Formats: sequence, C-alpha cells, structure tokens
Amino acid sequence: MIVDERMLDYILSLDKDESPLVRTIEQEAIRDYVPIIRKESRSLLRVLLNIKKPRAVLEVGTAIGFSAVLMSECLDENSHITTIEKFEKRIPVARENFKRAGKEKQITLLEGDAVDVLKTLEGPYDFIFMDAAKGQYIHFLPDVLKLLAPGGILVSDNVLQDGDVVESRYAVVRRNRTIHSRMRDYLWTLKHMEGMETIVLPIGDGMTVSVKE
Repeated sequence: MIVDERMLDYILSLDKDESPLVRTIEQEAIRDYVPIIRKESRSLLRVLLNIKKPRAVLEVGTAIGFSAVLMSECLDENSHITTIEKFEKRIPVARENFKRAGKEKQITLLEGDAVDVLKTLEGPYDFIFMDAAKGQYIHFLPDVLKLLAPGGILVSDNVLQDGDVVESRYAVVRRNRTIHSRMRDYLWTLKHMEGMETIVLPIGDGMTVSVKE
C-alpha cells in the first residue's frame, strides 16, 4: 500500500458505479487471478482520456482486455484502440470481451511480443497506455516515444512496485532485483528526458503521466 489505506477507502467510496460489463470482467479477472488496473488508477485513466479525447490509442499489454474495454467507454466512435498481447491463453479471452462489449471494430488486438510488434507500427498515437511486464518498460520506451504524437500522453502503470522501488537493491528479494533496477532506470529516464514532461503519482501501484512536447 503506497497511500494511507483509510484515505484510499474514502476516496474509492466516492466513485460512481462502473458499467455492468466492466464489473463483470473485473470479477472474472479476480476469479482467474489475472491482474488488472486498480480502481483508483482507473479514475485517473478515465479523466485523462476525457481531457485528451484521443483519436488513436495504443495499449502495451492487453491481458484479458479489461483496460481496453474500460478505455473504449471513454472514447467516441471515431476513436480506435490498438492493443498488444503475447500471452496466448489470454488472447481469446480478450477477443471475447471485446465482442461482449460490441467493440470488435474499435479495438484491434495485435498478437506477439511488444518488443517486436512496436517496431512494425506506424502511428502516431496521441495516447499510449503502458501496462505490460514492468521489467520491459525501459526496453519499450524508445519505440513508444517514436510512436507518440507531439502533445501526446504516455501513461505507465505499476511503476512503484508496491513501494519497493524506493528501497535499496539489496533490500529487495533477489528475484525482483532486475525489475527493481530497470524500473528505477525507467523513472529516471522519463523524468530527465528532453522533450518530455513527466509526473510520478502514488496512485494504485504508482503511475506516471508524461506529455510529449
């Protein structure tokens, strides 16, 4: 928990109900132990989408399609989401969720490793949501920035690793040290990159919001 749990509970109590399908997919994700974007992070994502009103959205990391469906509810019919997923077992579930939402034409799912798929895309995208393997963010970044339009927004989820990112490398369990090191590199790079303005927010498991100048 990054923020005070009591304060978080109060903030979440203020939220409006989500759509029935979003709530259903959430319950299915919980049942099947599939990680999805946290409630407080969803609120930020929806606000940003409503401010930006993007026409072209790219999501890196589809999982079962929860975030793509959530985002599609914030967009008008002229907007399009392209999402990338490599885990074969989750791809048919995501496609079925897009069908349930009636969004098959608005959401395009590309199968494969984002490291390879990103290099095949032309863009530009005016909103990019990064929600894949945390240890790969730093490797995705060069291609993601090429695809991001001037004035575009990059949102990255799960960047504070339940607070572990502030710890010394040797205070983190050995199996997580590579991810820990790469995430610290990612955050440093975003915050010090010319042509990008970034804020790191202790929302959910940590989110960054970056704007390309």
